[in-house]
Amino acid sequence: MTEALTDSTALIGRHLRHLLRVPERLLSVTLMPVMYVVVFGFLFGSAMQVEGGNYREYIMAGIFAQVMLANLQTTAVGVVDDLRNGLVDRFRSLPMSRYAVLIGRTVSDLMLSGVAIVVMSVVGYLIGWRVHTGLPEMAAAFGMLLLLGLGASWLGALLGLSLRNVEAVSAVMSMVMMPLTFLSSAFIPLSGLPDWLRAIAVWNPLSMVVGALRELFGNPTSVTDTSFPSTHPIPVAVGLIVVMIAVAMPLAAHKYRTAAAR
Repeated sequence: MTEALTDSTALIGRHLRHLLRVPERLLSVTLMPVMYVVVFGFLFGSAMQVEGGNYREYIMAGIFAQVMLANLQTTAVGVVDDLRNGLVDRFRSLPMSRYAVLIGRTVSDLMLSGVAIVVMSVVGYLIGWRVHTGLPEMAAAFGMLLLLGLGASWLGALLGLSLRNVEAVSAVMSMVMMPLTFLSSAFIPLSGLPDWLRAIAVWNPLSMVVGALRELFGNPTSVTDTSFPSTHPIPVAVGLIVVMIAVAMPLAAHKYRTAAAR
């Protein structure tokens, strides 16, 4: 356990130092989320109406969650690069924990996403987003976001180890993220959707997470039904994320052991 922790810490430092050589990575995780906040906040905010508040407060939880879910692709591509450039082969020859490679990758990607969350929070505040609950609720919301980012990173590691191809990862992510993001309550209130489509959006896992974040932040929720995910978003969201981590971590570790043994 101590060996894995020491090796993981060393690899986390390696990934973070790599940012000094490729600072564009930091721009990619901060500039695009900020553009989402500004474009959606100002462009759609002038046209969208949300019950119980303004659209700029409504949209922030959705953008926060989307940024953390982007760890799926970030980690998947990173793992594929590690496999293709021989990094895994070099580490295999060293007396180090095999789990450290995945832990180093997922935690460093999570830290980058944390930077994006801080920048987005500042920009969101400037355009009118506010937290209307107390400090414990706000801390719980950001903790849930970090937990979501960690789960997305481990799922991304599993995806990268399974596909082993950047183009395949991008194709899968496009097919998954588009309906997951836009067929949810992340960006639009669900009250205007047809009943059958609204039912799908309500049971979308992203809608559950976004609903939990809005409740913790005290932002408009636009709840239009009495389904269990809508009335109990926080325990449902936490349960989903915990299950995702519990499933993805051992599967990714198994996939990595198989890849490292070749």
